[in-house]
Amino acid sequence: MNKNYLKTTWKHEEELAHIHGWDFSHINGRYREANLPWNYKKLVKRYLKSHLSILDYDTGGGEFLLSLNHPFDKTSATEGYPPNVELCRMRLLPLGIDFRECNNPAAIPFEDEKFNLIINRHGGFDATEVFRLLQKEGVFITEQVGENNDRDLVEMVLPGTDKPFPHLNLKDQCRNFKEAGFQIIQAEEAYCPVIFYDIGAFVWFAHIIEWEFPGFSVDKCFEQLLEMQKIIDTAEKIEGTIHRYLIIARK
Repeated sequence: MNKNYLKTTWKHEEELAHIHGWDFSHINGRYREANLPWNYKKLVKRYLKSHLSILDYDTGGGEFLLSLNHPFDKTSATEGYPPNVELCRMRLLPLGIDFRECNNPAAIPFEDEKFNLIINRHGGFDATEVFRLLQKEGVFITEQVGENNDRDLVEMVLPGTDKPFPHLNLKDQCRNFKEAGFQIIQAEEAYCPVIFYDIGAFVWFAHIIEWEFPGFSVDKCFEQLLEMQKIIDTAEKIEGTIHRYLIIARK
């Protein structure tokens, strides 16, 4: 094991750890997430009709929203992460999509009862605010990253780190939606493997998901990364666990 070579390689990945939108293509083939027991896009399509007014809250770079091919004049979106905000302004506004900057899920800048369908994948949400924005019989669909996401990987490099978002789990969030006045149509939770085939891919990933790996760096965690490298040398992979949950709720 050439430690100097590994450190140089990993620090190069650290320098490359920037993305536009939500694009993980840099580590394609170097990591893999197991399929969830549901298909978010198929579920959204099930409820999506061409005449409906829809909002994608925390749209990222708008990639998923555009893949739905919904009429642009019936489509709205928000995003709060500054690099993605600029990307959305360039990508969505010229199409006629009503895009508005927003980083507060409790104060979304649209009028009451504007939407038939609100979708949200891995973004912030507030059940009471969603209720305000939906028309009667309107539907909210969200797939979320749970509080225990990647915790085994975090413990490998930053043991004892607090969970960034406690209470993000199916039980607690279903209760919040019911208290806000929603009827729960579908609710599921899943724990599935995530696999890395080289430590450089993990270094890139840990920097992109910085809220889960606060303060992570190659220099700070070098000895821990070397221990992970030993596992890869033997098992040819490092395996962690993703935590996801799905809620579909009707007003």
